[in-house]
Amino acid sequence: MKENKVKSMPVNTGISETDRKKIVEGLSALLADSYTLYLMTHNFHWNVTGPQFNSLHMMFMDQYTEQWNALDVIAERIRALGFPAPGTYKEFVKLASIQEVEGVPKANEMIAHLVAAQEATARTARKLFPVADEANDQPTADVLTQRIDVHEKTAWMLRSLLED
Repeated sequence: MKENKVKSMPVNTGISETDRKKIVEGLSALLADSYTLYLMTHNFHWNVTGPQFNSLHMMFMDQYTEQWNALDVIAERIRALGFPAPGTYKEFVKLASIQEVEGVPKANEMIAHLVAAQEATARTARKLFPVADEANDQPTADVLTQRIDVHEKTAWMLRSLLED
C-alpha cells in the first residue's frame, strides 16, 4: 500500500524566509514574556491579600484574561509566518526577559513586579518593530502596536496605584 504524503507548501506572502525567521525570533520572545506576565498576573490574582484585595483581585483578573487572549494572537502570527510557536515552560524560560517572582509578595510589591513585567513586555515588542517594518510586515507591526499600547496603559494604571 502506497502512502500519500503531502508535502508542505512553502510560505510565499512577499516576506523572505530570512526576514520571517528574524520576525519569528522576536515574536517568540514576545510570546515568552507575555506568557510569563500572564502567569505572574494570575498567580497574584490568586494570592493577593490586604485592604486592596477586592479591587486588585478583580483588576488582576481583567489583566490576565486580556493577556491570555493575546497569547493566541502572537502564537498564530508565528504560525502564519510559517514557523512553530514555542509552547513549553522550558522554551519560555529561555526566551523571556522577565524573571519569575518567588514566594508571595505583599500587594504593593505585586503591583511593582507587574509594572516592571508590563514594561519589559512592551520593550520586547518595541524592539521587534524595526525588524517588522524593514520586512514590510504590516500584520506583525499591527500586533506589536496593539500589544505595546496595552502594556504601556496597564503599566501606567498599575504605577498610579503606588503613588501617594
